[in-house]
Amino acid sequence: MSIAHITDLIEPWLNGLPKEALLSAISANSIGFIGVIFVYIFTRRLVFPTIQNTLTKFSPSRLGQLTEHLNKLTGRMAAMLSCVAFLAFYPRVLVAPEWVLLSFKSVGQIVLIVISGFLLSSLVNLAHGIYSQLRFAKDVPIQGIVQVTKLMTFIVCSILIISLLLDKSPTYILSGFGAIAAVTLLVFKDTILGLVASIQIAANRLVTIGDWIQVDAFGADGEVIDLGLNTVRVRNWDNTVTTIPTYMLITDSFKNWRAMQESAGRRIKRALLLDMHSVVTLNAASVTQLQSVFPELLDVGELPQPITNVGLFRRYAEAYLRKHKDINQDCVLMVRELAPQHHGLPIEFYCFSVNKQWVFYEHLQADIMDHMIATMSEFELRPYQTVSGQLQINSRQEQTQRSEGD
Repeated sequence: MSIAHITDLIEPWLNGLPKEALLSAISANSIGFIGVIFVYIFTRRLVFPTIQNTLTKFSPSRLGQLTEHLNKLTGRMAAMLSCVAFLAFYPRVLVAPEWVLLSFKSVGQIVLIVISGFLLSSLVNLAHGIYSQLRFAKDVPIQGIVQVTKLMTFIVCSILIISLLLDKSPTYILSGFGAIAAVTLLVFKDTILGLVASIQIAANRLVTIGDWIQVDAFGADGEVIDLGLNTVRVRNWDNTVTTIPTYMLITDSFKNWRAMQESAGRRIKRALLLDMHSVVTLNAASVTQLQSVFPELLDVGELPQPITNVGLFRRYAEAYLRKHKDINQDCVLMVRELAPQHHGLPIEFYCFSVNKQWVFYEHLQADIMDHMIATMSEFELRPYQTVSGQLQINSRQEQTQRSEGD
């Protein structure tokens, strides 16, 4: 015996009761809605968690990190199954006027489309989470592609909902897009530019999350914390966050310090300005005396004759750096003399620090410069320093004291 409606089973039990039809309708509707809730709770709390826990046991290290994504996925799958069950059985369960049933059908279809969109979004997030665990994921980020996929998913869902409400084919809705193409391009201009930029960034590996970048046009100087479709967020070293349009990384230039962090060392390039009036030639006795004070000068090889105090100082500084344990000896290392300027003779120290961390790097180059400034007086060299007002006051005080003493 085929059952056309659930009330065919309920009415024999209510036969003879007052308002039999009303009670039968209330019972049928209650069974229908409770059944949908039961399907959701049964699948959400029992079926899918059991499957999820079983799969997690096979790979706890990888799938354990995806628990949040899996929970959202199973919840939306349970909601979709409940919605499908409602649309499949509501004609044989619910008792209501025809227009109410049609309204339930339309609402159920719209909810099913929305849940399907969120379900596909969860699948994309899960795939992105799995991809992020791969070794090369940091070098080739796909955050922009993920966002585009989600955007296209919800655009399709919106078209389906509109076509359902208008009772028209989706092709009818799509045919109207040609008329509003210009408006669409205007509204989604940044998104389209961001999509193209994201593809180029991912293909050329220009920026990855965790890179230290410097974008002077936006005042950004720090670590990339998010690489999205429309914006790139940079946490600056003062803990502020700068937001940069993604396409600006393609249209404008920026500095990426990743190559330095992956290289053998971080460059130290500092110069001292010497007073050119202090540069003199040295005799053999002066050279011997300096060699006794600075043993590093004994290993510099043959010295030119005559040699100047600045020439001997450069050789000492280079020998000092070659023996420094925190300087990478496999990289370029030299102490060179630059072109004389109106404010002195620049002596530049060019080498690479083994430790590339910022604090250590700054301390190292400061220690080197402190040592060189303190040592140059032994070579009878004077640093160039602009005369300040305080020095002029001290000079006048000294002259006054001399005149009073006389």
